[in-house]
Amino acid sequence: MARVALFFGGRSEEHEVSCVSAVSTLEALESRGHEVVAVGIARDGVWHLADPGGRPLVAEGPRVLLEVPGGRLLVEGRARDVDVAFPVLHGPFGEDGTIQGLFEMAGLPYVGSGVLGSAVAMDKDVANRLCRDAGLPISDYMVVRRSSYLDDPADVVGDIGDDLGFPVFVKPAALGSSVGISRADDEGSLKDAIDDALRHGPKVIVEAEVKGREIEVAVLEGPRASVPGEIVVKEGWYTYDAKYRDDATELIVPAPLHESEAAIVRAMACQVFEVLECKGLARVDFFYEADGRGFLVNELNTMPGFTPKSMFPMMWAATGMSYAELCDELVGLALA
Repeated sequence: MARVALFFGGRSEEHEVSCVSAVSTLEALESRGHEVVAVGIARDGVWHLADPGGRPLVAEGPRVLLEVPGGRLLVEGRARDVDVAFPVLHGPFGEDGTIQGLFEMAGLPYVGSGVLGSAVAMDKDVANRLCRDAGLPISDYMVVRRSSYLDDPADVVGDIGDDLGFPVFVKPAALGSSVGISRADDEGSLKDAIDDALRHGPKVIVEAEVKGREIEVAVLEGPRASVPGEIVVKEGWYTYDAKYRDDATELIVPAPLHESEAAIVRAMACQVFEVLECKGLARVDFFYEADGRGFLVNELNTMPGFTPKSMFPMMWAATGMSYAELCDELVGLALA
């Protein structure tokens, strides 16, 4: 059994989601016999040795440092050996290759994709370009960079309307969990949406609306794909609140797809996993136009939501791998 440093919290706007996911992960790892050290990253970036009995876990407690090189945790000057890091972290500084680079420098094995795969998947523009170059179908989109937008907002907004039409979805290029995403139905709301998204980073992507089903596939290193799942939004679209705070969505696992359709999307998910240089795990999201372009790659998440009621574990459970077995598998892949 391994000594696992479970990292949760983080500096991104997805701090709360990470704290909730980490509880389930900790309990599952302990049920499989692993020794778990809970390391909470506060919103200011400081690391803490958290109380493992907290529900949810809270990024408070004695300060923790990481020995570089060496890979040991230093808690108030005392060293604690760990075998592997399990970063249940979402968004910038946790899922974008930043902390993965630190683990590499420390020589500490870790769950999930490496520096390259994490960084590539986090930037939706770069990920789209790589998928497109590999022959994978994606939806129509445009990139807005802060520097060019500030020079002439009206011209940028006009070009987007001419090329993509309305409605469109505006999102920061490097965030997740629907943070900073808006729907725009005209040039006025488009300008407001871009202004809002640029608060989160210097690059924004604007996507043409796709009238299709939302299909997801969980992937493990190999690559191996789960049965697909489907997200059905009862009203509106898949906002942050719809994901985490209300009952506006229905998660259907397995997705009601024909066997041939499921085979196609599972194969595509594995291809996306490899094209984006991923390791460990990922959730690949698609749009499905049954009477149009078929499956379109939407995005890949290298550290998806990880509670037992999140889509990634639910899809693996429907495929035959329990939540505890899944966590154990990920630790084994990291150590390998």
